[in-house]
Amino acid sequence: MQGLSFADSYAYLDDWVLGALGDMGVKAWYQPLNDIATEAGKIAGAAQKRMVAGGGAVLHHVTMAYDIDADKMTEVLRIGREKLSDKGTRSAKKRVDPLRRQTGLPREAVIERMIASFRQRYGLTEGGVTEEEAALAEELAESKFSSPEWTARVP
Repeated sequence: MQGLSFADSYAYLDDWVLGALGDMGVKAWYQPLNDIATEAGKIAGAAQKRMVAGGGAVLHHVTMAYDIDADKMTEVLRIGREKLSDKGTRSAKKRVDPLRRQTGLPREAVIERMIASFRQRYGLTEGGVTEEEAALAEELAESKFSSPEWTARVP
């Protein structure tokens, strides 16, 4: 990651997702700055949070819809005209195409294949949460993460 521009880091971190989708027969590509697209429409979107304190870190995630009610989505999301015109489309409903339709696979199979692709590329270690880790997580959830100071915080 060191030496990559902000924009280039999205393409770099999303590359394994493109490979995993390709393994499932989905022809997808990175569409700057934060989308993964196919001929049928957007299949994923990415976001990052960069923290410079404590030596710096990047939290990067990709969100993909397995299935979607496009009518309901357009009712609940407030998508500005600028966002749509930036993407060269007139309707958010036409812009998103979920994994279920593109792969024809059950949700569990999509998850398994995504994990297998990541494992093949980077390796994974099986593990679990210890009792101590679970207790600490519960303590933090109660003492910090459920407080109004945390939930209403705007960074």
